[in-house]
Amino acid sequence: MIPHRAGAKRRLLFPALLVAAASVILAGCSAGGGSGGTAAPANANAPDKAANTISWALPPATVPNWIWPFSPIADFSVTNSEMQLMLYRTLYWYGDNGKTGVDYSLSLAQKPVFSQDGKTVTITMNPYKWSNGESVTAQDVIFWINMDKAEKANYAGYAPGQFPDNIVSATAKNDTTLVLTTDKAYSQEWFLMNQLSQITPMPMAWDMTSATQKGTCATDVSGCKAVFSYLQAQSKDLPSYAKSAVWSVVDGPWMLKSFNSDGHVAFVPNTKYAGPVKAQVKEFDMVPFTTDAAEFNVVRSGKTLDVGYIPTQDIAQPKSASSAPDAAGPNPLSSNYRLLPWFLYGFNYFPINYNNPKTGPIFSQLPVRQALQSVVDQQGVISSTAKNYGVETTGPVPLFPDSPLISQSEKNNPYPFSIANATKYLSDSGWKVVPKGETTCVKPGTAKGDCGAGIAAGTALTFSLPYASGNATIDTAMASMKSNAAQVGITLNLKPEPFNQVTSTAVPCKGSGCTWDMGNWGGGWVYAPDYYPTGELLFATGAGSNSGSFSSPELDKLIAATNTTSGNEVMQAYEDFMAQNVPVIYQPNYTYSLTEVANGLQGFDHNNPYGAITPEEWHY
Repeated sequence: MIPHRAGAKRRLLFPALLVAAASVILAGCSAGGGSGGTAAPANANAPDKAANTISWALPPATVPNWIWPFSPIADFSVTNSEMQLMLYRTLYWYGDNGKTGVDYSLSLAQKPVFSQDGKTVTITMNPYKWSNGESVTAQDVIFWINMDKAEKANYAGYAPGQFPDNIVSATAKNDTTLVLTTDKAYSQEWFLMNQLSQITPMPMAWDMTSATQKGTCATDVSGCKAVFSYLQAQSKDLPSYAKSAVWSVVDGPWMLKSFNSDGHVAFVPNTKYAGPVKAQVKEFDMVPFTTDAAEFNVVRSGKTLDVGYIPTQDIAQPKSASSAPDAAGPNPLSSNYRLLPWFLYGFNYFPINYNNPKTGPIFSQLPVRQALQSVVDQQGVISSTAKNYGVETTGPVPLFPDSPLISQSEKNNPYPFSIANATKYLSDSGWKVVPKGETTCVKPGTAKGDCGAGIAAGTALTFSLPYASGNATIDTAMASMKSNAAQVGITLNLKPEPFNQVTSTAVPCKGSGCTWDMGNWGGGWVYAPDYYPTGELLFATGAGSNSGSFSSPELDKLIAATNTTSGNEVMQAYEDFMAQNVPVIYQPNYTYSLTEVANGLQGFDHNNPYGAITPEEWHY
């Protein structure tokens, strides 16, 4: 899973131009002709057509800042994932032609084979090459597994008891055959979608402890600490990316030509790429913008951006409320672009910090969380600000697309927008509600009807709420929540900050320095690299991406059941807990990006539901 930025995925908290998570951009469309999905004929005004270069607009105030696929939570974003996947392929490729699931035709390995008892997994590698001429081998997979074992606390994809803890042994029988033995039998779908999905094979060229000293991590876990320190330092050295002897060894279809920490990134084809789809243009450029308004000024001109987005606030009229979230409405830029709304398979939320010494005890009380959720006017934001590009979030499994996984609790939304309900949740549990004033605890204690453990008399419901800047839809949604919260005496001190700053602050922490209250990066989470919508990575006790450090033994058991048992029943039991106990604050799940694709740009007919991009498929 990856945080993404709204209104701008993935990859993943990993961020459509409506809401922001690690890299989600929610762009809206406005009045004008033509709906977006139909391919348009070549246009003489197509941006950069003559130059054979494709330019891609990044989400506002969101730029790549971590190249190594082994990412810490602060850098576990859709934008970083987009860059990483262009250079370094994961063992299995997920999502192509707009569909969820595994695409074996684009994967580094063949479909895994499980033994009869379910505890042995055999993986056969496909014939891929690194750009230095070496083969992508089973030992490169072992390299990743060893690093994961040694430095799991530094990888955002880690959840205690899950990969690699559940791997008893990993053996490269030869260059093309990998055998994994697990501690018990798991759901095969879950193991493929949420465990093997995390692996990005690493080349032997990365097994270094310095620029000149070879390491031993690829063959020995004990040698990984020194290699980790070196690779971590290299990934922090952004200006060195394009010329790095480390990062220039790739197995993806692209290589870096240049990298600027302000977000200007240029890629050129990897001529040694062994995959089925080779890059078809000479260069691919990422272009940064500080705000969605700045981007719109450029895309509206129709001259320099091949793929951009239209901010929701620039839509003259909403699309039909009955249309699918990924359906296009009228496109005011149809003379130069076709509209292709991008809806990610994920959900939108922001975490609250249960380990904050001051406010953590408050957040631990369910009535407070119920009240906070009840002041979020999801449908109001979707229909007005988001122009119907989005759906409500009521739990961890997205309500779109429709699926047998979705529980009845999620469908019924236990906490619709209601000032009256929010008031009752608080007044029934020891708080004196003062509308447009200051609600305080008047019944300290732990009995029924009291404020709860660790909450003193006179404690006020006042919280800081930084949120990702640069997106007007998020600005409006946050202002709406602040206003609604004030009606029940809750004070939300809003502070717009760059996306990367929000994600680097809202991380698991402990002790006196753990002082953040809430953090809204704008887009929640896209399910990558855990593609099956279970909760071990986000909500299990101690999980690497459990930003707010929520912990519940009951939830841990429900999550564990989804890992070992197939079927909808265990998934729905997990969802019911999440929907009813609101461990995070759910927000509208906006269209990831109202993407505008230049007329005449071929090969771009579908968006990846997990936030990846495949510019090697695009051409004029």
